[in-house]
Amino acid sequence: MSVVIRLSKIGKRGEARYRVVVTEKRYRRDGKPIETLGWYEKREKEQKKNINKDRYGYWISKGAIPSDTVASIINS
Repeated sequence: MSVVIRLSKIGKRGEARYRVVVTEKRYRRDGKPIETLGWYEKREKEQKKNINKDRYGYWISKGAIPSDTVASIINS
């Protein structure tokens, strides 16, 4: 079982809103996640995010691999 941490798109077309989810790599982008860690919203002038860092660290310790985008969001 290969577990990844990635973004799942939500909301209307043209709005950049995402959930940060833990899911199996083979599942669809918007499929059922194992766990939802938070959300991320990108606007023209700013970024809003709310991510549970404790649970993120837990999943990293269990071997989950974050996507490049999620890793850059966490580090910013």
